[in-house]
Amino acid sequence: MSKLTDVPKRILIGRALRSDRLGETLLPKRIALPVFASDPLSSVAYAPGEVLLVLSIAGVAAYQYSPWIALAVVVLMFTVVASYRQNVHAYPSGGGDYEVANTNLGPRAGLTVASALLVDYVLTVAVSISSGVENLGSAVHFVIEHKVLSAIVMILLLTLMNLRGVKESGKLFAIPTYVFVAAVFIMIGWGAWKGIVLGETMSAPTADFEIEPEQKGLAGFAMVFLLLRAFSSGCAALTGVEAISNGVPAFRKPKSKNAATTLALMGGLAVTMFCGIIGLAMATDVRMAENPAEDLLHNGVPVGPEYVQDPVISQVGEAVFGNGSILFVLLATATALVLFLAANTAYNGFPLLGSILAQDRYLPRQLHTRGDRLAFSNGIVLLAGAAILLVWIYDADSTKLIQLYIVGVFVSFTLSQIGMVRHWNRHLKTERDAAARRRMHRSRAINTFGAFFTGMVLVVVLATKFTHGAWVALLGMVIFYGTMTAIRKHYDRVSAEIAAAEGPSDDSVRPSRVHSIVLVSKVHKPTLRALAFAKLTRSDTLEAVSISVDTAETKALREEWDRRGINVPLKILDSPYREITRPVIEYVKGLRSENPRDAVSVYIPEYVVGRWWEHLLHNQSALRLKGRLLFTPGVMVTSVPYQLESSELAKRRAKKRQDWNAPGSVRRGPVDTPRPPKAPTGKG
Repeated sequence: MSKLTDVPKRILIGRALRSDRLGETLLPKRIALPVFASDPLSSVAYAPGEVLLVLSIAGVAAYQYSPWIALAVVVLMFTVVASYRQNVHAYPSGGGDYEVANTNLGPRAGLTVASALLVDYVLTVAVSISSGVENLGSAVHFVIEHKVLSAIVMILLLTLMNLRGVKESGKLFAIPTYVFVAAVFIMIGWGAWKGIVLGETMSAPTADFEIEPEQKGLAGFAMVFLLLRAFSSGCAALTGVEAISNGVPAFRKPKSKNAATTLALMGGLAVTMFCGIIGLAMATDVRMAENPAEDLLHNGVPVGPEYVQDPVISQVGEAVFGNGSILFVLLATATALVLFLAANTAYNGFPLLGSILAQDRYLPRQLHTRGDRLAFSNGIVLLAGAAILLVWIYDADSTKLIQLYIVGVFVSFTLSQIGMVRHWNRHLKTERDAAARRRMHRSRAINTFGAFFTGMVLVVVLATKFTHGAWVALLGMVIFYGTMTAIRKHYDRVSAEIAAAEGPSDDSVRPSRVHSIVLVSKVHKPTLRALAFAKLTRSDTLEAVSISVDTAETKALREEWDRRGINVPLKILDSPYREITRPVIEYVKGLRSENPRDAVSVYIPEYVVGRWWEHLLHNQSALRLKGRLLFTPGVMVTSVPYQLESSELAKRRAKKRQDWNAPGSVRRGPVDTPRPPKAPTGKG
């Protein structure tokens, strides 16, 4: 079994890395940008479309407000980026929003932030992959016809790449991300040149369409509410900003400075791309509708259910470059790839946050350990499973999934910024250096404005998206919060229960006597080895116990026992219902009830086999019996192994695995390990 699983594992994710090579996996800024910022950079592919979709409820006339909504999103983006630059300098350990809230606002606020981030990371994967499938489906019909299957396959591929390690996955993601950014900037520049300098008219494929408003004549509060909802949808462009503050430990030194620089670069790129696409969408008369089959009209007739609505970026690209041109194909391909890879932000944030929470005993400890490739493998697999479940439930529909989105983001944004204000207030009470105080006052002002602005946006998001699906995200946060609280209580209870007492206790007092029992089925080599080992322990009493299931076999066992003259008493337990486990358990409990201060040691002979299918044929009764005995107080269970010939095969396979090289490792060359210095010989 080990061979069957280990060789494919090594081929897929590569050879295991030593713990002392963790420093080699740290990221330079050029790789960290696509690793941690691919989500906010790629969100420009769908965030402008979400703004236009909401505005289309009031008809084409409402599109005139899209530049102002874009401006509000830009101000918010710069505010959040400036705020998080303070975070990465103040808290470079990688806890991010969770550490800030937990340290400054208390454990409950910290858990709330952690719950929000975990939900948001899962949604990031689901939304990014679903949106990428939709973009790719506009060119490859098979993908759109099998959306759910395609999305699940992409999640599995992304999971595999991340299991290979952060640095290797970052190299894979860097090229598509930079190609996408370059393609968008070329599109914006070429579109501006054609429209402003050359004076050409560019038209999107939907420019001739009309929109049938769902709500006609909106004004007053209704229009304000619609604009706020459109703004909250555009705020999807901010998702993933917090991942950099959570991933500071993955940066090369100086970590905080490099993380802050990456944040600023990401903010500038995302804002420029978002505004450029919104501007080109207005210039090319892009038309979008939440229900295109009925609300989009061509020559006065609804386009019908067979119509596939392309994303805004695809329509703008077709208008600027021309349908089928090389640059258009490049843009479409890069957009689909970067949307798939945008989920990588979550694949780096979720496992790292899960590791920190596990260290704080809020999540299972398995999430704190690194895998063979020095990545948090268990967290990566857990994230993939949750995302696949969401994609399956919501049919990989990004429009449905995005309604659940960004609630968790702004919960963490707001609480984090409030925590940072408390952080600066605390430090200002003790700081006496004038220059340092000026920096702290400036940082506090930035975080105060950030807390106010993101808090307002959170209220807007909850008010406008709650009935459209945001309640599901809130429910997920409540489930995560309750689960983590229960896990922490369990770990605390176990820690208190197993804590060693300062003085003498029942656990440190020697048992009055030790009764040893060797379980016997036949007289063979494993039985004789178990008897010899049990004798060596020199317990107070030693006996062999066998279960009588078949009268003839029991009689033969007794005769063989007497013929060999084995000087250990053999006790036969009757089992009229042919059970093995129950008679042994009842006998052991009987010994314990007669003498509660005595201990019982049970020795179980077991075969050691080398083939996976042999495990199914042996040791099953022993496994069941050990499982039951573990719940019996005062009982110790010892497995006495006997190696069969097939176990030698397993030993040889283990040696081969130890000497095995991953594909390409010979080309890369062996890893040099420092040799210990030679001892002085004393010769001159």
